[in-house]
Amino acid sequence: MKKYKCCALIFRTAGNLMKKRFPATALKLYSWAFTGHPSNDIELLLDTGLLYDELGRYEKSEEAYREAAGINPADPRAYYGIAVSYDNRKDYANAVQYYKKAIEADPQYQKAHFFLANAYDEMGEKESAISSYNKAIELDPDDFWAYNNLGAIYEEADQNDLALDMSRKSLHINPRHYKALFNMAVVLNKIGYREKASEYYRQSIEENPFYPFSYLNLSILYKEMGDYKKAVEILDKGIENNSQASFLYYNRACFSAVMNHLDEALKDLITAIQLSPELVDYMKRDTELNRVKELEAYKKLWEPTMN
Repeated sequence: MKKYKCCALIFRTAGNLMKKRFPATALKLYSWAFTGHPSNDIELLLDTGLLYDELGRYEKSEEAYREAAGINPADPRAYYGIAVSYDNRKDYANAVQYYKKAIEADPQYQKAHFFLANAYDEMGEKESAISSYNKAIELDPDDFWAYNNLGAIYEEADQNDLALDMSRKSLHINPRHYKALFNMAVVLNKIGYREKASEYYRQSIEENPFYPFSYLNLSILYKEMGDYKKAVEILDKGIENNSQASFLYYNRACFSAVMNHLDEALKDLITAIQLSPELVDYMKRDTELNRVKELEAYKKLWEPTMN
Protein backbone atom coordinates (compact mmCIF):
# COMPACT_ATOMS: atom_id res chain seq x y z
CA MET A 1 0.00 0.00 0.00
CA LYS A 2 2.79 2.45 0.84
CA LYS A 3 4.48 1.60 -2.43
CA TYR A 4 1.23 2.32 -4.32
CA LYS A 5 0.73 5.64 -2.55
CA CYS A 6 4.29 6.61 -3.41
CA CYS A 7 3.75 5.80 -7.11
CA ALA A 8 0.42 7.63 -7.18
CA LEU A 9 2.03 10.70 -5.65
CA ILE A 10 4.81 10.60 -8.25
CA PHE A 11 2.32 10.36 -11.13
CA ARG A 12 0.20 13.16 -9.68
CA THR A 13 3.18 15.44 -9.08
CA ALA A 14 4.49 14.83 -12.58
CA GLY A 15 1.02 15.50 -14.01
CA ASN A 16 0.79 18.79 -12.12
CA LEU A 17 4.11 19.87 -13.57
CA MET A 18 3.06 19.03 -17.13
CA LYS A 19 -0.62 20.02 -17.22
CA LYS A 20 -0.11 23.52 -18.59
CA ARG A 21 2.15 22.66 -21.51
CA PHE A 22 1.27 19.00 -22.13
CA PRO A 23 -2.33 18.37 -21.01
CA ALA A 24 -2.69 15.03 -22.82
CA THR A 25 0.44 13.64 -21.14
CA ALA A 26 -0.66 15.01 -17.78
CA LEU A 27 -4.00 13.26 -18.24
CA LYS A 28 -2.26 9.92 -18.70
CA LEU A 29 -0.25 10.48 -15.55
CA TYR A 30 -3.40 11.33 -13.59
CA SER A 31 -5.01 8.17 -14.96
CA TRP A 32 -2.06 6.10 -13.69
CA ALA A 33 -2.39 7.78 -10.31
CA PHE A 34 -5.98 6.45 -10.16
CA THR A 35 -5.08 2.93 -11.29
CA GLY A 36 -5.87 0.11 -8.94
CA HIS A 37 -8.30 1.74 -6.55
CA PRO A 38 -11.33 4.03 -6.46
CA SER A 39 -10.01 7.49 -5.67
CA ASN A 40 -11.50 9.86 -3.12
CA ASP A 41 -9.02 12.55 -4.13
CA ILE A 42 -11.36 15.36 -5.14
CA GLU A 43 -8.52 17.68 -6.19
CA LEU A 44 -7.19 15.08 -8.60
CA LEU A 45 -10.68 14.55 -10.03
CA LEU A 46 -11.13 18.30 -10.49
CA ASP A 47 -7.77 18.55 -12.24
CA THR A 48 -8.71 15.60 -14.44
CA GLY A 49 -12.03 17.22 -15.37
CA LEU A 50 -10.25 20.44 -16.26
CA LEU A 51 -7.77 18.64 -18.51
CA TYR A 52 -10.54 16.77 -20.32
CA ASP A 53 -12.24 20.12 -20.82
CA GLU A 54 -9.09 21.69 -22.28
CA LEU A 55 -8.77 18.75 -24.68
CA GLY A 56 -12.37 19.13 -25.81
CA ARG A 57 -13.51 15.85 -24.29
CA TYR A 58 -16.51 17.35 -22.59
CA GLU A 59 -18.41 14.18 -21.71
CA LYS A 60 -15.33 12.75 -19.96
CA SER A 61 -14.89 16.09 -18.24
CA GLU A 62 -18.47 15.90 -16.97
CA GLU A 63 -17.86 12.36 -15.66
CA ALA A 64 -14.87 13.47 -13.62
CA TYR A 65 -16.71 16.44 -12.17
CA ARG A 66 -19.75 14.31 -11.31
CA GLU A 67 -17.50 11.87 -9.48
CA ALA A 68 -16.05 14.80 -7.55
CA ALA A 69 -19.55 16.05 -6.72
CA GLY A 70 -20.40 12.59 -5.41
CA ILE A 71 -17.46 12.72 -3.01
CA ASN A 72 -18.27 16.20 -1.70
CA PRO A 73 -21.74 17.48 -2.64
CA ALA A 74 -20.96 20.78 -0.94
CA ASP A 75 -18.02 21.65 -3.22
CA PRO A 76 -19.21 24.27 -5.76
CA ARG A 77 -16.27 23.63 -8.09
CA ALA A 78 -17.64 20.26 -9.17
CA TYR A 79 -21.03 21.73 -10.14
CA TYR A 80 -19.29 24.62 -11.88
CA GLY A 81 -17.21 22.12 -13.87
CA ILE A 82 -20.33 20.19 -14.91
CA ALA A 83 -21.93 23.47 -15.97
CA VAL A 84 -18.91 24.37 -18.08
CA SER A 85 -18.98 20.97 -19.77
CA TYR A 86 -22.61 21.62 -20.79
CA ASP A 87 -21.77 25.20 -21.76
CA ASN A 88 -19.03 24.00 -24.10
CA ARG A 89 -21.55 21.72 -25.79
CA LYS A 90 -23.98 24.67 -26.13
CA ASP A 91 -26.47 22.93 -23.85
CA TYR A 92 -27.21 26.17 -22.05
CA ALA A 93 -30.35 25.00 -20.24
CA ASN A 94 -28.42 22.31 -18.37
CA ALA A 95 -25.49 24.66 -17.90
CA VAL A 96 -27.79 27.14 -16.15
CA GLN A 97 -29.00 24.48 -13.73
CA TYR A 98 -25.48 23.53 -12.67
CA TYR A 99 -24.22 27.11 -12.45
CA LYS A 100 -27.14 27.64 -10.06
CA LYS A 101 -26.12 24.58 -8.04
CA ALA A 102 -22.58 25.98 -7.78
CA ILE A 103 -24.02 29.29 -6.57
CA GLU A 104 -26.26 27.51 -4.06
CA ALA A 105 -23.15 25.84 -2.66
CA ASP A 106 -21.23 29.14 -2.63
CA PRO A 107 -23.24 32.36 -3.22
CA GLN A 108 -19.94 34.28 -3.54
CA TYR A 109 -18.72 32.17 -6.49
CA GLN A 110 -18.16 35.07 -8.87
CA LYS A 111 -17.23 33.04 -11.96
CA ALA A 112 -20.43 31.02 -11.64
CA HIS A 113 -22.50 34.22 -11.65
CA PHE A 114 -20.58 35.51 -14.67
CA PHE A 115 -20.99 32.39 -16.78
CA LEU A 116 -24.58 31.95 -15.65
CA ALA A 117 -25.17 35.41 -17.12
CA ASN A 118 -23.48 34.38 -20.36
CA ALA A 119 -25.61 31.22 -20.61
CA TYR A 120 -28.78 33.26 -20.05
CA ASP A 121 -27.62 35.66 -22.77
CA GLU A 122 -27.09 32.80 -25.21
CA MET A 123 -30.61 31.57 -24.43
CA GLY A 124 -32.07 35.02 -25.10
CA GLU A 125 -33.09 35.53 -21.47
CA LYS A 126 -31.72 39.06 -21.33
CA GLU A 127 -33.21 40.21 -18.03
CA SER A 128 -31.81 37.18 -16.21
CA ALA A 129 -28.46 37.80 -17.92
CA ILE A 130 -28.46 41.43 -16.75
CA SER A 131 -29.25 40.39 -13.19
CA SER A 132 -26.45 37.80 -13.12
CA TYR A 133 -23.89 40.15 -14.68
CA ASN A 134 -24.76 42.77 -12.07
CA LYS A 135 -24.21 40.19 -9.33
CA ALA A 136 -20.85 39.27 -10.87
CA ILE A 137 -19.91 42.97 -10.85
CA GLU A 138 -21.05 43.31 -7.25
CA LEU A 139 -18.68 40.49 -6.31
CA ASP A 140 -15.84 41.80 -8.50
CA PRO A 141 -16.10 45.50 -9.39
CA ASP A 142 -13.08 45.14 -11.69
CA ASP A 143 -14.56 42.44 -13.94
CA PHE A 144 -13.83 43.91 -17.36
CA TRP A 145 -15.82 41.31 -19.30
CA ALA A 146 -18.91 41.66 -17.12
CA TYR A 147 -19.12 45.39 -17.90
CA ASN A 148 -18.32 44.78 -21.56
CA ASN A 149 -20.93 42.06 -22.04
CA LEU A 150 -23.55 43.93 -20.05
CA GLY A 151 -22.98 46.98 -22.23
CA ALA A 152 -23.56 44.89 -25.35
CA ILE A 153 -26.88 43.62 -23.96
CA TYR A 154 -28.02 47.15 -23.14
CA GLU A 155 -27.03 48.32 -26.63
CA GLU A 156 -29.06 45.51 -28.23
CA ALA A 157 -32.03 46.59 -26.12
CA ASP A 158 -31.59 50.26 -27.18
CA GLN A 159 -30.85 51.24 -23.59
CA ASN A 160 -28.05 53.38 -24.92
CA ASP A 161 -27.34 55.47 -21.81
CA LEU A 162 -26.73 52.29 -19.82
CA ALA A 163 -24.71 50.81 -22.68
CA LEU A 164 -22.52 53.93 -22.75
CA ASP A 165 -22.02 53.77 -18.99
CA MET A 166 -20.97 50.11 -19.11
CA SER A 167 -18.61 50.78 -22.03
CA ARG A 168 -16.96 53.60 -20.12
CA LYS A 169 -16.51 51.39 -17.07
CA SER A 170 -14.98 48.55 -19.09
CA LEU A 171 -12.56 51.01 -20.74
CA HIS A 172 -11.66 52.44 -17.35
CA ILE A 173 -10.48 48.95 -16.37
CA ASN A 174 -8.77 48.19 -19.70
CA PRO A 175 -8.41 51.34 -21.83
CA ARG A 176 -6.81 49.59 -24.80
CA HIS A 177 -8.93 46.48 -25.22
CA TYR A 178 -10.12 46.24 -28.82
CA LYS A 179 -13.56 44.82 -27.99
CA ALA A 180 -14.34 47.55 -25.46
CA LEU A 181 -13.21 50.19 -27.96
CA PHE A 182 -15.39 48.56 -30.62
CA ASN A 183 -18.43 48.47 -28.36
CA MET A 184 -17.95 52.11 -27.40
CA ALA A 185 -17.83 53.00 -31.10
CA VAL A 186 -21.08 51.11 -31.74
CA VAL A 187 -22.92 53.04 -29.02
CA LEU A 188 -21.48 56.43 -29.99
CA ASN A 189 -22.43 55.95 -33.63
CA LYS A 190 -25.89 54.86 -32.62
CA ILE A 191 -26.54 58.04 -30.63
CA GLY A 192 -25.18 60.28 -33.39
CA TYR A 193 -21.53 60.89 -32.51
CA ARG A 194 -20.02 59.67 -35.77
CA GLU A 195 -16.65 61.36 -35.50
CA LYS A 196 -16.07 60.00 -32.00
CA ALA A 197 -17.27 56.58 -33.16
CA SER A 198 -14.79 56.70 -36.03
CA GLU A 199 -11.97 57.42 -33.56
CA TYR A 200 -12.90 54.44 -31.41
CA TYR A 201 -13.18 52.10 -34.39
CA ARG A 202 -9.71 53.19 -35.48
CA GLN A 203 -8.32 52.61 -32.02
CA SER A 204 -9.94 49.16 -32.00
CA ILE A 205 -8.24 48.35 -35.31
CA GLU A 206 -4.93 49.62 -34.00
CA GLU A 207 -5.20 47.34 -30.96
CA ASN A 208 -6.34 44.32 -32.96
CA PRO A 209 -6.04 44.51 -36.76
CA PHE A 210 -7.35 40.95 -37.03
CA TYR A 211 -10.87 41.70 -35.78
CA PRO A 212 -12.78 42.18 -39.06
CA PHE A 213 -15.95 43.73 -37.62
CA SER A 214 -14.13 46.95 -36.74
CA TYR A 215 -13.31 47.45 -40.42
CA LEU A 216 -16.84 46.52 -41.45
CA ASN A 217 -18.54 48.97 -39.10
CA LEU A 218 -16.11 51.77 -39.85
CA SER A 219 -16.62 51.30 -43.59
CA ILE A 220 -20.42 51.39 -43.16
CA LEU A 221 -20.06 54.58 -41.13
CA TYR A 222 -18.29 56.22 -44.10
CA LYS A 223 -20.86 54.77 -46.49
CA GLU A 224 -23.63 56.38 -44.46
CA MET A 225 -21.79 59.70 -44.82
CA GLY A 226 -21.65 59.16 -48.60
CA ASP A 227 -17.88 58.67 -48.72
CA TYR A 228 -17.70 55.38 -50.65
CA LYS A 229 -14.07 55.88 -51.61
CA LYS A 230 -13.03 56.05 -47.94
CA ALA A 231 -15.28 53.09 -47.14
CA VAL A 232 -13.50 50.99 -49.77
CA GLU A 233 -10.08 52.05 -48.45
CA ILE A 234 -11.08 50.83 -44.98
CA LEU A 235 -12.18 47.48 -46.42
CA ASP A 236 -8.96 47.20 -48.44
CA LYS A 237 -7.02 47.30 -45.19
CA GLY A 238 -9.46 44.98 -43.49
CA ILE A 239 -9.12 42.36 -46.22
CA GLU A 240 -5.35 42.68 -46.10
CA ASN A 241 -5.45 41.59 -42.46
CA ASN A 242 -8.51 39.29 -42.61
CA SER A 243 -8.37 37.50 -45.92
CA GLN A 244 -11.03 34.92 -44.99
CA ALA A 245 -13.72 37.39 -43.90
CA SER A 246 -16.31 36.94 -46.66
CA PHE A 247 -18.46 39.87 -45.51
CA LEU A 248 -15.60 42.31 -46.10
CA TYR A 249 -15.37 41.26 -49.76
CA TYR A 250 -19.15 41.34 -50.08
CA ASN A 251 -19.45 44.87 -48.72
CA ARG A 252 -16.57 46.07 -50.85
CA ALA A 253 -18.43 44.65 -53.84
CA CYS A 254 -21.53 46.63 -52.90
CA PHE A 255 -19.58 49.86 -52.46
CA SER A 256 -17.70 49.32 -55.73
CA ALA A 257 -20.99 48.69 -57.52
CA VAL A 258 -22.40 52.00 -56.28
CA MET A 259 -19.19 53.68 -57.55
CA ASN A 260 -19.74 51.90 -60.91
CA HIS A 261 -16.54 49.85 -60.56
CA LEU A 262 -18.42 46.81 -61.78
CA ASP A 263 -15.57 44.46 -62.68
CA GLU A 264 -13.98 44.98 -59.27
CA ALA A 265 -17.35 44.41 -57.62
CA LEU A 266 -17.84 41.14 -59.51
CA LYS A 267 -14.39 39.92 -58.53
CA ASP A 268 -15.15 40.57 -54.85
CA LEU A 269 -18.52 38.85 -55.15
CA ILE A 270 -16.88 35.74 -56.53
CA THR A 271 -14.45 35.65 -53.62
CA ALA A 272 -17.18 36.30 -51.06
CA ILE A 273 -19.35 33.47 -52.42
CA GLN A 274 -16.39 31.09 -52.53
CA LEU A 275 -15.77 31.78 -48.84
CA SER A 276 -19.46 31.75 -47.83
CA PRO A 277 -21.75 30.08 -50.39
CA GLU A 278 -24.81 30.95 -48.28
CA LEU A 279 -24.38 34.58 -49.37
CA VAL A 280 -25.81 33.73 -52.80
CA ASP A 281 -29.42 34.06 -51.66
CA TYR A 282 -28.70 37.39 -50.00
CA MET A 283 -26.86 38.62 -53.09
CA LYS A 284 -29.83 37.82 -55.34
CA ARG A 285 -32.03 40.18 -53.34
CA ASP A 286 -29.46 42.95 -52.91
CA THR A 287 -30.49 45.99 -54.98
CA GLU A 288 -27.09 47.66 -54.53
CA LEU A 289 -25.72 45.01 -56.88
CA ASN A 290 -28.25 45.55 -59.71
CA ARG A 291 -25.63 47.00 -62.07
CA VAL A 292 -23.32 44.06 -61.47
CA LYS A 293 -26.16 41.65 -62.22
CA GLU A 294 -26.37 43.09 -65.72
CA LEU A 295 -22.84 41.86 -66.52
CA GLU A 296 -22.65 38.79 -68.77
CA ALA A 297 -20.01 37.29 -66.49
CA TYR A 298 -22.41 37.55 -63.55
CA LYS A 299 -25.22 35.93 -65.53
CA LYS A 300 -23.01 33.02 -66.55
CA LEU A 301 -22.04 32.41 -62.94
CA TRP A 302 -25.37 32.74 -61.18
CA GLU A 303 -28.36 33.07 -63.49
CA PRO A 304 -28.72 29.28 -63.92
CA THR A 305 -29.34 29.02 -60.16
CA MET A 306 -31.72 31.95 -60.00
CA ASN A 307 -35.49 31.60 -60.00
